[in-house]
Amino acid sequence: MGESIRILVVEDDEDISALLCKIVRKKSYNVQPAYSGTEALLYLEKQKWDLILLDLMLPGLDGEAVLKKITEKGPIPVIIISAKNEKETKIETLRTGADDFITKPFDVDEVAARIDSLLRRYKQTHVPQKNVLTHKDIELDTEAKTVYVNGKEVALTRREYNILKLLMSSPKKIFSKANLFESVWNEPYFGDDNTVNVHVSNLRTKLAKANPHEEYIETIWGMGYRMKF
Repeated sequence: MGESIRILVVEDDEDISALLCKIVRKKSYNVQPAYSGTEALLYLEKQKWDLILLDLMLPGLDGEAVLKKITEKGPIPVIIISAKNEKETKIETLRTGADDFITKPFDVDEVAARIDSLLRRYKQTHVPQKNVLTHKDIELDTEAKTVYVNGKEVALTRREYNILKLLMSSPKKIFSKANLFESVWNEPYFGDDNTVNVHVSNLRTKLAKANPHEEYIETIWGMGYRMKF
């Protein structure tokens, strides 16, 4: 797991939020605090999250409303951390889509253990679908035709997308310019054409913009391109 895990902490009390963020960072996970329900929904739209810690008593849009929005986005693990300890509240949030419920005041070690346990459970039960290709932090959905890098959606042209899909389908294979051109353009390759180089360069630029600290495609001089490990 480690640094690629992203956790959203939705808590309006700054001290409690800081404590929860500290717990998450200690596990070497990435963390983003949100101090209201509305702010949480903005982060939910911007990025993909591996887990959400959610308070129920939030200013404006309350935690129950946020939870419903989260469940509409798909399978995202949610731990409710709230001072509301009525049995009915716990049952209702679990029915709505929460995976766990921790009552305030909480034990720091228990929160850390619950986070790890839930992430482990989701990793085992939510196996990536066959239509999703992954390499490093790239996720390419062949059905939805979307590409996410470092949790952010990257807008690619049809040919950039098809080049990336081909490279990711056999990441260790070296694809010559002829391979790429004939597969993506569906036309014969007649030699020294700069078209492939330009499209690969544009693709690299867009991937680097999403994550400048990583390299995804390498050039094997005199041979072609492949995914970089």
